[in-house]
Amino acid sequence: MAIVGVEEDRASINNNGTDKAPDAVRKHLNALYQGDYTMNIVDLGNIKAGNTIQDTYIALKSVVEELVKENILPIIIGGGQDLTYAQYLGYQNLERKIELAIIDARFDLDEENAENVSLNSRSYVNHIILHQPDYLFNLNAIAYQTYLVLKESIHMYDKLFFNATRVGMIAGKMDQSEPLIRAADLISFDIGAIRASEAPGNANAMPNGLFGDEACQLARYAGMSDKCSSIGFYEFNPTFDPMEQTAMLVSQMIWCFIDGYYNRKQDTPLYPKSSYIIYRTTLENEEHELVFVKSKKSDRWWIQVPYFGSKSVNERYYLVPCRYEDYQLAVSGEMPDLWWKTNQKLQ
Repeated sequence: MAIVGVEEDRASINNNGTDKAPDAVRKHLNALYQGDYTMNIVDLGNIKAGNTIQDTYIALKSVVEELVKENILPIIIGGGQDLTYAQYLGYQNLERKIELAIIDARFDLDEENAENVSLNSRSYVNHIILHQPDYLFNLNAIAYQTYLVLKESIHMYDKLFFNATRVGMIAGKMDQSEPLIRAADLISFDIGAIRASEAPGNANAMPNGLFGDEACQLARYAGMSDKCSSIGFYEFNPTFDPMEQTAMLVSQMIWCFIDGYYNRKQDTPLYPKSSYIIYRTTLENEEHELVFVKSKKSDRWWIQVPYFGSKSVNERYYLVPCRYEDYQLAVSGEMPDLWWKTNQKLQ
């Protein structure tokens, strides 16, 4: 793994000062004790703000691309969340479809001016969705707050078969979000998704949102995911963090991510077959049987989604992370939304 700071805040809406976040987080991260494992992690320092913001994007894209190619996982400390776009661009030349998980109170999607909006921390999702070439297979929005999201944006997610999970759906039951995070190649975490009482270091901090321990749990799920190959922590602003409470929390989130990484189960892809249990069920009026797979090692579940046709870059999405509750739903005769949405994208 490699820690990369980015001193860029020019497109962070109403939150100037996030460029100071990397060093503020490092101060507390370096003070934490190591877990019971041998770490192989390097701190690459900070990417300085370029002459233009595009220069910063190109620099971060290049760093992410080179690290991912070498199987080195970058932990990015922003900076504004618009840097997620540069993080995403780092996958452009890998010649495969990817999944993105965004933990945020908002969708960061400008529905009113979808195709011509300038790139910033509230519109970068537009640029990811519209980017050509298109290598985005799926997007999972986690912990959004309904009153901060246009209903048209929610409808758009439905049309694109993306997944969106309200913060109320996972409150007190973080395990509901684990399969969505496990499916992602890259993850973007907006510190503004955490409530102000827990993380005041954000000019846009709000009274509702995730608790600090919930944010750490999500970070640990991300670390434990065999598929996750980069993560970014964005929108922390030390200017609004006089007691350094948020800096401590972000450092602990990164610690939890690292701890999860060194506790990966290596049960993806599903090999050997003897390490898994196969469950099959059929639905009335459906021509396909539903196939579920459970890992004996981690008790994690996947659902098999058939894809018909010639060999494709999408072929690896036969197996989609899911929950035991999805299996129970299928046994009761209902089609899990996850199966249907994935099947639509694979057509």
